[in-house]
Amino acid sequence: MKKTMPNKLISDTCKSRYHEATLPVVRFFLKLNIHPNVLTTLGLLISAAAGVCMAAGRLKGASILFLLAGLCDSLDGSLARTGGKTSKFGALYDSTLDRYAEIFFFLGTAWYFMQKEWSATTAAVFIALSGSMMVSYVRARAEGLNMDCKVGFLQRAERMILLSAGGLISPAALAAAVWIIAVFSNITAVHRIVHVWRAGRKTGPET
Repeated sequence: MKKTMPNKLISDTCKSRYHEATLPVVRFFLKLNIHPNVLTTLGLLISAAAGVCMAAGRLKGASILFLLAGLCDSLDGSLARTGGKTSKFGALYDSTLDRYAEIFFFLGTAWYFMQKEWSATTAAVFIALSGSMMVSYVRARAEGLNMDCKVGFLQRAERMILLSAGGLISPAALAAAVWIIAVFSNITAVHRIVHVWRAGRKTGPET
């Protein structure tokens, strides 16, 4: 039997159950007439605060804030779809602020390890950040070519969970999470490139 690289670390079933569990919160926000972009902006601000806490060495506080930012990120899309407020600008705004949110947290993490003089891990943070950006870029570029590209076992949700869990456990666990992301985010980016290449071969050359 042919073995293939797993497409996702968090299954669609788990994501579906999560969205069902958060639906009451989404409906509550709808009653308050909260716009999805408000949650998107709030998520960015919380991520920036998490990055500052991380730089200050407050790992647990930073990790909790980063998880809260992830919650805002997961709810804004659901709120837009449920409330019929989806738009092209909203999608662009969400994707752009998501990237900035990750950058802020990674910069705070880099500063923390730099202060601890963990030079190799500091370098790994920037490799992890580069890989994370490339994962998002490849998907965006593929979708611009009308090709689906949601494959990859280290997507944004997985990265956020890894970093937050590491920060909640210990500095060593956070360092391990950084190294895992540094390696596997770039593997995920390559996986997506290969996925698009294979899809292109199946559809044939453009005419």
